[in-house]
Amino acid sequence: MSACKRILAVILAIAAMLAFSAFSEGGSAMREIPVTDIEGIRIGQTENAGAGTGCTVFIAENGMRAGLDVRGGGPASRESQLLNPLMAAQTIHAIVLSGGSAFGLGTANGVMEYLEEKGFGYDVGVTKVPLVAQADIFDLTVGDPFVRPDRDMGYEAARIAFEAPNYKDGNYGAGCGATVGKLLNMDYCMKSGIGSYAVQIGELKIGAVVVVNALGDVYDWKTGRQIAGLLTEDRLGLRSTSDQMKTSIRAVDNKFTGNTTLAVVMTNAAFDKAQLCKIAGMAHDGYARSINPVHTSADGDSIFAVSVGDVAADQDLIGTLAAEVISEAITRAIIASDSAYGYPSASELGFVQ
Repeated sequence: MSACKRILAVILAIAAMLAFSAFSEGGSAMREIPVTDIEGIRIGQTENAGAGTGCTVFIAENGMRAGLDVRGGGPASRESQLLNPLMAAQTIHAIVLSGGSAFGLGTANGVMEYLEEKGFGYDVGVTKVPLVAQADIFDLTVGDPFVRPDRDMGYEAARIAFEAPNYKDGNYGAGCGATVGKLLNMDYCMKSGIGSYAVQIGELKIGAVVVVNALGDVYDWKTGRQIAGLLTEDRLGLRSTSDQMKTSIRAVDNKFTGNTTLAVVMTNAAFDKAQLCKIAGMAHDGYARSINPVHTSADGDSIFAVSVGDVAADQDLIGTLAAEVISEAITRAIIASDSAYGYPSASELGFVQ
């Protein structure tokens, strides 16, 4: 055996011993899991593909602790104040992500109706009141502007969540009408959708579902390469929204009428509302790594963070992981999306494999 081979053998032996030591001391490698493996949350999706809109419903019939951080300037939301740490309710029963902008906020009515029928909610004597928070994207210019998610769609999504959970990445649920790269209105934007990513470390699980509907461009957070966003004049390549904005310092009266990226971060780690609000804030770093520009006045960028378990974990670790799973979920949304409504996908144009 040559000297080089002997040295390599020694290095490999030392590495093996260190790995065994870490394992013996309780260390565990991080591995990818389906986002649906996080117990305690059921996910149901419905969409009207012809109209280009839909909703995604997250249900925790036994309640979930939840926090919220809103960074965009134009949110469309319902019951967001419930997630303020100063408010009395410590848990909620469902989160709805929907299309339809403010018109779609009635979707939660159907979710509440279904949960009430199932006997879930806060007992107020005469009935039980489910607490349902909601945030919507603007997708009215994609398909039919007069067809929006409503009570019936919310009821159906809740029923599906219980009877046949059907979460999928791509042009589904709230991602049905999602698009990105809209600085120059819809003429040069691209189709995007909904994406997910989750990991497990020992008994800890954390994942995210993201509806990518940004004014700005999307970048692969691992390589820094642009993978979606503002198209070139010939609609075959990409250009930078940020660079396009720098061509004039004058204020733009209408940077399109609405955008918004929405996410739900889920973990089985045990945290209260105040801690989850901080985790949601840290998770926005994932938006910033993957979308540029982000958190603009024309976006309603919001992140819910929810806890459905009792695993003891460090808050800052979970916040750091939340940003990472958010970024990867954004990439997965772009990869999974299909061209639709005349808007090309990244896969069709060869920007992603």
